[in-house]
Amino acid sequence: MGFLQKLSRLLAAQTSAFIILIAIFTFWKPELFLWVKGNTQTTILGIIMLTMGMTLTPEDFKILAKRPLDIFIGACAQYTIMPLLAFSLAKVLHLPPGIATGLILVGCCPGGVSSNIMSFLCRGDVAFSVGMTTASTLLAPVATPLLMLHLSGNSIEVNAIGMFQSILIVTILPVAVGAFANFFFGTKARYQEICSIMPGVSVIGLACIVGGVISYSGGNFFTSGAMIFAAVFLHNGLGYVLGYLVGQCTGMSKPKKRTISLEVGMQNAGLATNLASRHFASMPEAALASAVSCVWHSISGTLLAGMFLMLDRLIRAERRRRVRNRRRARTV
Repeated sequence: MGFLQKLSRLLAAQTSAFIILIAIFTFWKPELFLWVKGNTQTTILGIIMLTMGMTLTPEDFKILAKRPLDIFIGACAQYTIMPLLAFSLAKVLHLPPGIATGLILVGCCPGGVSSNIMSFLCRGDVAFSVGMTTASTLLAPVATPLLMLHLSGNSIEVNAIGMFQSILIVTILPVAVGAFANFFFGTKARYQEICSIMPGVSVIGLACIVGGVISYSGGNFFTSGAMIFAAVFLHNGLGYVLGYLVGQCTGMSKPKKRTISLEVGMQNAGLATNLASRHFASMPEAALASAVSCVWHSISGTLLAGMFLMLDRLIRAERRRRVRNRRRARTV
């Protein structure tokens, strides 16, 4: 168990590098992940969401009641900024239907669990982050299909009922099972040991989903990879900026502004990948765009958290310099 815990911490700390490594390796050996499709992919995503549920406590749900205004602002930002950004970029960049569908689907999905880790790393408001992720996930079965129907329904066929059922199965049910397990067994030492290895399981599951998409659709990356990455990069980056501006305009503290920036910009692209594979199978670029988002959101979130910490160090260094200058001025 000690080895598994160390491995889990290593994978959680090196999520981006591990997923990139799997993605590159799969380009050369696509047969390794051909088994990740259909119900198998859905099961893997369900396990990832189960790990999220296992971290939730009654206190986390109380956050939703204690801080309704913050959560409301966050949820509105989550389900307006990213969907509308994706739709606008699809029009401005004249994206092909498959890439546009994948980007809009990513935008319509809830926030990613990784944003909670990034908020912690950059000294954001972790409670707010968990509350936003929980709220957006609970809203996803209704919000995601309706947004997709409204934004893409005129150009492609969107099975909103089918998406509702899929999201219910792969998000709400596993999260609920994990939360109940934590409620009943959270104080047990053995349960805590199991929870400590779940982040690693989640990273491996996400890597398998990315590997599966690349196994089946990786060849398309050579024909439209630059366009996909440009769209994902702009969507994600503008999401961070606009999320931060929402916090600025609503008078949030610095930790909250960092958190809402990460929460808005980082989406549950693993869910988008599963939905694209299941409901838009005739457009493989949709799943590929979602898979690229999986990888890039992890990388960019880590970079942004690091930038916030670097900014803190620069501010502290500047303050120390000013204090030293004032002391020197007094002695003179």
